[in-house]
Amino acid sequence: MLSDLTPMATLATADLERSRKFYEGMLGLSEMPDSGNDNISGSVTYKCGSGAVFVYESQYAGTNKATAVTFQASNEQFDKEVDRLRHKGINFMTFDFEGMEWDGDVAIMQGMRSVWFADPDGNILNIGTM
Repeated sequence: MLSDLTPMATLATADLERSRKFYEGMLGLSEMPDSGNDNISGSVTYKCGSGAVFVYESQYAGTNKATAVTFQASNEQFDKEVDRLRHKGINFMTFDFEGMEWDGDVAIMQGMRSVWFADPDGNILNIGTM
């Protein structure tokens, strides 16, 4: 059953080297060795918790205008990661959504906190508390 399988987020990029600098340098992700995608030119896979993020070159990069990846964090992990990303120069997005309150650029809804930001291709990433 699909519920037993670990999902992999898939993100398109127009420039793989630019994306590598962002995902590895800004976000601190490490390439997943032996990902099975070694023979797919123009791609890289990053290990994230029990899942992964697959980044590949595509002419459709930047066309998704919704959240593409969510990283789930404990409250402590959230605070540390948001501070780390701010220090690296990541700007978080804000927007209007019914029932959501904002503490600066951190969204608060039903006791959970979230931030959203974009990669160089405009893919929207989210960190949220569980």
